[in-house]
Amino acid sequence: MESVVTLSDAKARFSEIVEKAVNGDEFIVTRMGKPVVRISRFVTSGERRKLGDLAGQIRISEDFDDWPPDLREALGMAEPE
Repeated sequence: MESVVTLSDAKARFSEIVEKAVNGDEFIVTRMGKPVVRISRFVTSGERRKLGDLAGQIRISEDFDDWPPDLREALGMAEPE
């Protein structure tokens, strides 16, 4: 369930709002009548990623950082043909 609360109301009821968010409710906090923040439960992705998880699974082409001839010319990196 999504509820709309003013900023001053959110300040006054912060502990209550956090507890309800932990249990699945969502809140939109407004300031001067405009929505500015959403408060909802934080959900972890479950498993932490590690450096090197994709080792050997990604291939970068030999010409990855080569510029196309027209851009090289436009940028003054090559003489016009």
